[in-house]
Amino acid sequence: MQGTQKLSVGEKIAYSLGDGAANFVFMTMILFQLSFYTDTMGLAAGVAGTLLLVGRFWDAFFDPLMGTIADRTNTRWGKFRPWVLWTALPWGIVMVLAYTVPDFDMTGKIVWALLTNMLLMTLYSANNTPYAAMTAVMTGDVHERTSLSAYRFVSVTVAQLLVGGFTLPLVLKLGQGDSAKGWQLTMGIWAVVCVVAFVITFLATRERIPPVTEQKVSVKEDFGNLLKNGPWIAMFILTLAHFLVLAMRGGTVFYFFQYYVDRTSLFTFLQHWGLTTVGVHEGGVGVWLLDTFGLVVDPAQTNVSSVGFSLLNISSQVFTMIGVAFSTALSVRFGKKAVAIAGFSITTVFMAAFIVLPANAIWSIYITEWLRALSYGPTIPLIWAIFADVADYAEWKFNRRSTGVIYATILFGLKTGLSLGGFLAGAILSFYGYRANMVQTAEALVGIRLAISVYPAVFFGVVIVCLLFYGISKQMNLQIQDELAERRRLAAPHA
Repeated sequence: MQGTQKLSVGEKIAYSLGDGAANFVFMTMILFQLSFYTDTMGLAAGVAGTLLLVGRFWDAFFDPLMGTIADRTNTRWGKFRPWVLWTALPWGIVMVLAYTVPDFDMTGKIVWALLTNMLLMTLYSANNTPYAAMTAVMTGDVHERTSLSAYRFVSVTVAQLLVGGFTLPLVLKLGQGDSAKGWQLTMGIWAVVCVVAFVITFLATRERIPPVTEQKVSVKEDFGNLLKNGPWIAMFILTLAHFLVLAMRGGTVFYFFQYYVDRTSLFTFLQHWGLTTVGVHEGGVGVWLLDTFGLVVDPAQTNVSSVGFSLLNISSQVFTMIGVAFSTALSVRFGKKAVAIAGFSITTVFMAAFIVLPANAIWSIYITEWLRALSYGPTIPLIWAIFADVADYAEWKFNRRSTGVIYATILFGLKTGLSLGGFLAGAILSFYGYRANMVQTAEALVGIRLAISVYPAVFFGVVIVCLLFYGISKQMNLQIQDELAERRRLAAPHA
């Protein structure tokens, strides 16, 4: 088949479900894993941050190995697609175990948390590394890849909306005062969703771009070429800094709502949106359904922070989705690099602005977050589409297709960033004196605010610098696509 073959809407949707499913683990890890360890399992913030560092570093180092395995997998279903199916059921089982609180002493809980987190991250790599590489082998058309990435991240945004908006309310609703039980049952629901989505992705997608014919296996050459690949170096550093920010900021926004945001002002804000017990009786079936899932303030107002945090996640994901929807059109007109630079730059400004927002300025908090999400949205699919361009650049320059290695090493940067971000979040909380389930000191509140604003803004500055040095322009990208399509046409067997 031609490398420029168009993809059907159905195949794009099916592919997108795989990353949507992955984000039930990814976003739970980003938003809640640190607070689950500190406030539910009872671990100290510094210990919890260290556990995240160790588990995610293990995951990061496993990614390059997984990439080489995937590149050398040969089945009638392709190289990468089978791994989505093979890992589906184990993923679901371990996902529940990782958010189960065992009846052990503190040392036993630490060991349990470490082992289940490492196992879950291993399965994440075994699933998501080949999945990510599928983008480069499903089609060779540069615009189709951008479109595929846009579909993918609409699905991601929906998953993030569900996880960010309904996880905590479900934990409270299903746990009925027992947080550990609530977490186990909620993750059980999410696990079923993941397994079903992975199976659909496997069944309804196809790999179309074959490897370079008669290419000799050479792990040394595949990895050696990376150091000669300027665009890969830029994207590796960018990915590390990018996901460090996501882990650091994402893991501490809940603390911001739980301990800093004024609850009286937040309750008034939620009442305005009909998300209090008074609003349930006036809001009809829609609000009643939200109450069923715990997304309404209870009569005792014990879950004001949780509902406010969930509303922020749901609403910001809507704005993110709007930004994602514009990514393809913007990139066609201006190029992926220019749009990504603009998006990250504006996002950084709104993110840093959180440091000056008062605790009772609820409207300002939400509007600033909405603007941040809208600006960030277009960058999400573009970054992943750029990874596919880097894989093509490597094939174009070195005449070797090492898609799995390219994606695996980028994912190594991603997981390393997550490791460092989770560790830094715990370290920052510990340094500024955070203590779980207690009224925080003024110093601890400053630490929480810095962790969601100034500190992540600094690392997004690194992201912007990397994009400035990224060497594949829109014109060069089109040239690479044309030359590779011709090479593949000439190399294809003739009937």
